[in-house]
Amino acid sequence: MSVNGRREPPPSTEEESPADEEYARRYAEGYGEGLRSALREVLQHTSRGHTAQELRILVESRLARVSEEVELKRKSLLAPPRRPDWGALLRPPVPVPARPWNPPVPGAVPDPLAPGKSVLVREERPKRALELLRENATRYPRVAVVSVHPPELADLPADHRVVIALRGPGSVGGEHLSAGQVGGRLKAPTELAGGALVYVDGLELFATEEGTETTIRFVHWMVDQVLRTRSALLVSFDPRSLDLKETSRLERAFSQVIAA
Repeated sequence: MSVNGRREPPPSTEEESPADEEYARRYAEGYGEGLRSALREVLQHTSRGHTAQELRILVESRLARVSEEVELKRKSLLAPPRRPDWGALLRPPVPVPARPWNPPVPGAVPDPLAPGKSVLVREERPKRALELLRENATRYPRVAVVSVHPPELADLPADHRVVIALRGPGSVGGEHLSAGQVGGRLKAPTELAGGALVYVDGLELFATEEGTETTIRFVHWMVDQVLRTRSALLVSFDPRSLDLKETSRLERAFSQVIAA
C-alpha cells in the first residue's frame, strides 16, 4: 500500500517483547556511554597539547587494554552484591601499631628488576644503571636500549637486542628521533611474549630538544607500557638537567628511585 506516492513498510507480524526492548535499550545506552567516554578521553589528551604521534601512541595503548577492561566490567556485573558487615562497623576499631619508617637507602639495588617495575637512577653519567642493566639483562627475552652512546652487551645474542641509537652531542651516528618515534619503536619488543628490559639514558636530550612536558609525558607512557606488558624500565638520569620541581615530577612517575 502507498500513501501520497510513498510506499509504506509492511506491518510487523511480530510484536517486540518487553524483554527484547529492554535489552536493546540497555545495549544502546551502554554503547552510547562508551562512545562518550572515549571521545572525552581524546578531548582531554588533545587539550593537553599532545602531538599527533603522541595521540596515536596513547590511543593504541588504550585500545590494547579494551578487552581486559571489558572482561573486568563483565565480572563486576556478574559478581553477587556484598552485604554490609554491620557487626564489623559497630565494633570499636582495633588499634594498629605504627610501622617504623625506613627511609630509602642511597644506592639500594632492586634485585631483580621485576616485571612491571620502573626504576630511575639519579647519576651524572650512566654507571650504576649500566651495572643494573648487565646484571638483569638475561632475566628478559630481549633488551631494548635507548641511548646516545649505546652500551656494549656482548653477552646477549644479536636477536635479543634492540638498539635505538640517538643522535646527540658527541655521538657518532645515531638517528634524530622524537620521543614519539622512540615510543613507537619500543612497542614491538615490549609487547612480544615475555616483555623486555628497556634501558634509557637519553631523557636529557629529549628535555633539551622537545621540552620538559613532552619528556614527562613520554616517561609516563613508558611506565604504563612496561606495567601493561610485564616488561621493566631502567632509566639513568642526571637531575641537574632539570630544575628541582620538574625533577620531582619526573621521579614520581617511577616505582623506585635510586640515588647512585
